[in-house]
Amino acid sequence: MEKSKVYFTKEINPEQIVKIYKVLGKKLTGKVAVKLHSGEKGNQNYIRPEMVKKIVEHVNGTVVECNTAYEGARDTTEKHKKLMEEHGWTKYFNVDILDAEGEDKVLKISNGKVIKKNYVGKNIDNYDSMLVLSHFKGHPMGGYGGAIKQLSIGIASGKGKRYIHCVGKENGSYDDMFKVDQLKFLEAMADSASSVTKMFNGNIVYINIMCNMSVDCDCCAVAEDPCIKDIGILASLDPVAIDQACIDLVKNSKDKGRDHLLERINSKHGTHTIDSAEEIGIGSKEYELININK
Repeated sequence: MEKSKVYFTKEINPEQIVKIYKVLGKKLTGKVAVKLHSGEKGNQNYIRPEMVKKIVEHVNGTVVECNTAYEGARDTTEKHKKLMEEHGWTKYFNVDILDAEGEDKVLKISNGKVIKKNYVGKNIDNYDSMLVLSHFKGHPMGGYGGAIKQLSIGIASGKGKRYIHCVGKENGSYDDMFKVDQLKFLEAMADSASSVTKMFNGNIVYINIMCNMSVDCDCCAVAEDPCIKDIGILASLDPVAIDQACIDLVKNSKDKGRDHLLERINSKHGTHTIDSAEEIGIGSKEYELININK
């Protein structure tokens, strides 16, 4: 079987993001959703609007986000919209909080290991294709955050995030999210991600930016500073392959901060998400890394 192609550049700037998208050869058509992380209030590591402005304009996209399942500056539509303005997203882009109002859309997961449905904001129906623009870094619960997490927790509604965290428990409490089996939680993320890939039926492009890599997520109001030097930008049509490639680049790094990031990933069994996503058919861990600037 042919390996998935993952394109790479060590140069991190707005022009390189557009260049690597073009090299993929996949043109996103129709109304394009650009899923990214708006950054929790107080977080210093999230990728700023200026970095992604050219790629969002290139695909003529709408920046989409969803409300959170924990208390903070993004757990209600009103607060989230205010923060999107404070962080500069609305200055440059049309912004859509997918679960801003109304009932969630429920996506079925026929091949799910632990959950059989996924709650997402109903506004997702307004889009024909999606650019999943992920900031690769660590995560306090998932071990790492990349394309698969962006597809799952990232696109789930506030209710859906809690449902995934509670491994399918309806009306789970905030405390319930921290009492579940870790491997089941990671499998639930892979399950929910599969429902989004199925919905868009191949009309998704994945770009992971490996900069400002802390052990903490952009969802943390109080996050550690980056612990490892910037590595580059990756792009693929395969979310499993692109995340696996990012993990391998961290493992192969000679930077002294590598071990701290790997300890976070490994302590939370983060790569189990990748393994599970491959098992249910989202993509392949077998990839070819292609440097676009060689």
